[in-house]
Formats: sequence, C-alpha cells, structure tokens
Amino acid sequence: MDRVFAFVAPGFEEVECLTVVDILRRAGIQVLLTSVFSDLQVTGSHGITVVTDQRIDEADFDSCDVLFLPGGVPGTPNLAASDLLCRQLSRFSAQGKRIAAICAAPSVPGDLGLLEGYHVTCYPGWESHLRGAMYENTGVITDRNITTGRGMGFAVDMGLELVRILKGEDTALKLKTGIQHPDTL
Repeated sequence: MDRVFAFVAPGFEEVECLTVVDILRRAGIQVLLTSVFSDLQVTGSHGITVVTDQRIDEADFDSCDVLFLPGGVPGTPNLAASDLLCRQLSRFSAQGKRIAAICAAPSVPGDLGLLEGYHVTCYPGWESHLRGAMYENTGVITDRNITTGRGMGFAVDMGLELVRILKGEDTALKLKTGIQHPDTL
C-alpha cells in the first residue's frame, strides 16, 4: 500500500493540507498526518486544530513513499525549522523518492538546494527560495520525483496529481469525476 506522510506545524494552511489528505484517502492511499513538534494537536493558520496520527520522531520513514508539505505562514517556516524533516527531505531527494509541496512549502526543499534543475511552482513571492529551480507560473507541476503546487486554489489538483502518480490515470480520473471537478462537467 502506498503511504504518504503529510507534515504539519503550527500555522499550516489547513485547506491545502486537509484537501490533499482527503483526496489521497479517497483513493485508498494511507496518509499519516505527522506533527513536526512534540504535540499531536496542531493549530493551523486560520485557527483550526487537527489531531495528527504521529509525531515526526515516531515516523518510520522507510515505510513512506511520499513526503508532503502543505504551505501556510508561519507553518512553512516552522516546517523548515525541523532538522529531522530537513534531513529526511534530503535523504528522500538523494534516493529519488517523491517529495510534494504546495504554496510556500516548496521553499523548504528549495532552501535545501533539492529543487536545483527542476521545473517547479509555488505561491507568488516565494520564488527566491527555489534555489536553482526553473519556476513556472502554473497550478501543479510534476518534474521527476518532485510535485509542487501554487496555492490553496490548487489543493484538489495537487491531490489528484499525487493519486495519478501513485494509483494511475484511471483511478485519478474516476476520483476527479466522482468529486465533480469542474474539468469533468
């Protein structure tokens, strides 16, 4: 079974995180909300508190296929402040394993130099953090093992893109139709 760790830190963007998690779970993908701090309860940038499935220090990274980073401020800087998360992002990148990030969050692997030579997108104003990457003004883009999204308005598309990658085009299209995505009407 495919497994995704969705990382949350205080101030994460709730819609970006929970929409992607919802889409992935609808496709039968196991997603573990993972707190980068010691508390399992994490409050997002708009005051919504979620209870995560695990803390980062409990996570079995060898059992994971995708590391997913939602954006938000101060969520994104709080993700970047996690040494363990940054080490795992670097390890996943070196192994060619999948990393996904949306909104401001591509800045985390970007500041680590992990996006060099990749076509990526992010929330406008965060491009300077995408060291060596080729920025594209698009909603969601996958280049090799890196998937990035522009912002909250593309959270459904980010989730569907990850479903396409992990479960195939047919599963993604069936799900896209089932949720009444505007492209299918």
